[in-house]
Amino acid sequence: MARVSEDEVLGALKRVGDPARSGNVVDLGMITGLVVRDGNVMFSIEIEAARAPEMESLRLACEQVVADLPGALSVTAVLTAEAPPAPAAPAPADAASAPAAPPKQAPQFGRHGSPGAQKMELPGINAVVAVASGKGGVGKSTVTVNLAIALHRLGLKVGILDADIYGPSMPRMLGITGQPRSDGDKLETMQGHGIACMSIGFLVDPDQPTIWRGPMVMGALEQLFGDVKWGELDLLLVDMPPGTGDAQLTMAQKVPLKGAIIVSTPQDIALIDARKGLNMFRQTDVPVMGMIENMSYFHCPSCGERAEIFGHGGARATAKELNCDFLGEIPLHISLRETSDAGIPIVASSPDSVEAQAFMTIAEEVKQRL
Repeated sequence: MARVSEDEVLGALKRVGDPARSGNVVDLGMITGLVVRDGNVMFSIEIEAARAPEMESLRLACEQVVADLPGALSVTAVLTAEAPPAPAAPAPADAASAPAAPPKQAPQFGRHGSPGAQKMELPGINAVVAVASGKGGVGKSTVTVNLAIALHRLGLKVGILDADIYGPSMPRMLGITGQPRSDGDKLETMQGHGIACMSIGFLVDPDQPTIWRGPMVMGALEQLFGDVKWGELDLLLVDMPPGTGDAQLTMAQKVPLKGAIIVSTPQDIALIDARKGLNMFRQTDVPVMGMIENMSYFHCPSCGERAEIFGHGGARATAKELNCDFLGEIPLHISLRETSDAGIPIVASSPDSVEAQAFMTIAEEVKQRL
């Protein structure tokens, strides 16, 4: 079957009109960020912020007309709005005598994130654990994929959701190519080394940047959870994007996370950001299972000497200071990079190596906490 084209999607969307204005959503310039690849369609709908409550029916109508097209496998549409800046309050007539404004408080979150936030239901998945880092470049995805395979070797049914919308890496690391199939309702997961996986990397052109605003990213993440046939899993690991922004907050608020694992390297600059990530999960009432120190030390393959290139023990000390468990150390070795790039992670390709055994030790710790 021929896949749906961008022109066909726009033609279908022209049949949906804005109930408050004369014209269709395409001619009114409401459709942005359109991505069409191999039958998978994603776009955002620009609306006025004040109209958000009434526009859900329009979003559903847009999704439906595109889903009815021959060759459309999946459709993701999200509402996005740019709220105008609030006008500045006029200064009091006697500024000197005016009472001081109360200090701004950091936002507080309830048991399920923001007040009234409802957790999505994920039937068949016993536990969801986020693997996070405060900054990029610490090897979080490498840790995630090897930890998943290690837990699979311990007898667990494991899946990975690649939540890094802007930089998905799981298709490459698991050696998976192609596009996911659809059963007409949900996408089926892709499989690699016994791990069920879903990633935006399967749905968009790998050579094209994903230029999406926050609301579209959050909508895509929710659909990667809810519109995928995950099957029966003991554990779903979520490879989080770095930082503490919209994507991380969406996860903490809407996904029933059993816990979070923080990955850091030993140097101070990485640990500063790791603290932020850890505290974000605590503020949103997500238990932190522990910290992992990646690139902890380097064993020279020629002379056998150990070199602590980035320092050593920083994550262990930080975990102790923050009253958090320390799960283990991962050494720095070229084989970790080579096997991940080749799509055969070290735990799968060299299970008896020192590096693979380090992951197995951490997997035992994680399994106990599950």
